[in-house]
Amino acid sequence: MASSTKNVRGRFVTARPGFGFVTPAAGGEDIFIPARFARGAMPGDEVVVSVEERGKFGKPEGRVERVLAKGRTAILGVYKERGGAPFLQPFDSPDQDDLPLKSRGRLRPGPGAIVEVDRTTLAVTCVLGRPEDPGVDSQVVVRRYGLRTAFAGEALEEAAAFPDGVPAAALEGRRDFRGWTAVTIDGEKAQDFDDAVSVRRLPAGGWLLGVHIADVSHYVTPGSALDREAFERGTSVYFPDLTLPMLPERLSNGLCSLRPRVARLAFSVLMEVGEDGRVRGSEFTPSVIRTAHRLTYTSVFKIFEGDAGESARFADVAPGLLAMRELAEALRRRRLAEGGLDFDLVEPELVYEGGRLLAVAASERNEAHRLIEEFMVAANVAVAKRFSEKKAPSIYRVHPAPAVADLEKLRDLILNFGLTLPEPSKTKSRDLQRVLEKAKGLPGEKFVGIQVLRAMKLAVYSPRNVGHYGLAKTDYTHFTSPIRRYPDLVVHRLLKALLAREGPTRLPLEAIAARSSERERNAAEAEQSLLEWRIFRFLKDRLGEEFGGIVVDVVKAGLIVEIDEYFVSGLLPFPSLRGEYEPKPAARRLRPKRKRRTFELGDAVRVVLVACDPALRRMTFMPAADPEEGRR
Repeated sequence: MASSTKNVRGRFVTARPGFGFVTPAAGGEDIFIPARFARGAMPGDEVVVSVEERGKFGKPEGRVERVLAKGRTAILGVYKERGGAPFLQPFDSPDQDDLPLKSRGRLRPGPGAIVEVDRTTLAVTCVLGRPEDPGVDSQVVVRRYGLRTAFAGEALEEAAAFPDGVPAAALEGRRDFRGWTAVTIDGEKAQDFDDAVSVRRLPAGGWLLGVHIADVSHYVTPGSALDREAFERGTSVYFPDLTLPMLPERLSNGLCSLRPRVARLAFSVLMEVGEDGRVRGSEFTPSVIRTAHRLTYTSVFKIFEGDAGESARFADVAPGLLAMRELAEALRRRRLAEGGLDFDLVEPELVYEGGRLLAVAASERNEAHRLIEEFMVAANVAVAKRFSEKKAPSIYRVHPAPAVADLEKLRDLILNFGLTLPEPSKTKSRDLQRVLEKAKGLPGEKFVGIQVLRAMKLAVYSPRNVGHYGLAKTDYTHFTSPIRRYPDLVVHRLLKALLAREGPTRLPLEAIAARSSERERNAAEAEQSLLEWRIFRFLKDRLGEEFGGIVVDVVKAGLIVEIDEYFVSGLLPFPSLRGEYEPKPAARRLRPKRKRRTFELGDAVRVVLVACDPALRRMTFMPAADPEEGRR
């Protein structure tokens, strides 16, 4: 390491074969840790790392000097035997080598079984089963990411003690909006409804937008057992067939959920919006509401498309929905004009029948999704602005500007598609939005969108308001999902205190923000892990088949190819390319030593799937036969 290095304390948060990352405790950019410098650290460990501010790829790079505290006492992985000796292929280790075990314990796992190993004794303590066994994938992911599946008895008792309905005493000091026509709009599979919306046309032009959010803070008070559980979980976790809620079901699906035609306590944001999409004024108040319908994105979109049956089915709210459509479009035009990014990436959706995975479909957002997103963004901005104007403490949702090195890399990549960006130091979010718009309809549209996203830093929670680059907002927070996100619940408490003119908060906002950011990231990785496991398992039955794909990375071993329609990637080893290739990972291309094709990021390729390991989420391809070569 260079002499300019410094020691930083942080948490080892991610490990992939060959590398890992550490998040500094004091905040800042993640530190890249090459496998040779990980020194046995694993995700969750608190470590001290020596850091070189600008490593080989222009980002902070470091080495683990020591592990201060182990985040996990066990290691999960695939059991192997070589020469009769036991080994573990860990799921979460930057080291690509198998870990020699000291003992099988009293168990006799077969090769290929998924096991848990005590990290101190290196003995097998539990055999979870084989990767293809029903339920093993969920079990592994829950253990691997330290997720809670059951609530403490004290928290369940607190939840059970609340009376059904809305007691008269709870209405004191609340605005009564039960006479307003409000609806929830969510996905078909949604179980908890924490946001409802209402719109009224104003006589002088414009709209009065009501965003009514479940008042979870009425039930979950600081220091209670429910609060401790919510803080530890940080967020709800959503798997294809399992939800791990932040709050017990009696609250998340019951008392707090804004179910139709039932009185519920809420916290409302009322915004007066002009025809130009500008929010002219906002008001915040605890309230009581009664939603008229539980609508789905599909139903609302059908009404927007003029579906007579759906319009008749919801005739009492259809005119109001059309007014919402106009308002959402005005808000969107204003947001984009101000430089906000508008990602519209397609995500995978698993299609089951009788418990069996039949297909992997593309789940696209429609106009109804975007409507709700615009309304929630408007409410979050309004709340954040109130804290900022009053100089009151809060938790903000912040998104720092991308690093210059990442924008330089992005600038080089998109040149292959005829797209340009200003110099990195002058690149604004509106410049990235123009790239996304120009990429629409191009063969590499999806690739360009992913690369723009990868150039971004992660959005996190912080008590220091540094703005939100992606939304081009000076003030932004999370207020609209307190049933499933802990920071939203805290923001509700802070806003209530601000409205009541209470003194400074005693809440440890720094610790809450850091914990919430970490749990959000952990949950996202867990959800992605299980989703990919199931897609890989689905593809394992298709060995030998040919797929179209796109080159998304170049590594020392070859090309990383994401196959079309399945949202997962695998390795196309460069020796299989039937030519002498020289890998250039830093240049993001694979160059031939002789006259052959040069592979670059974004290139379309045809590949054959030759190996697939669902548990380790790895695939290997070989090139598909070239019909042109066959004719020569």
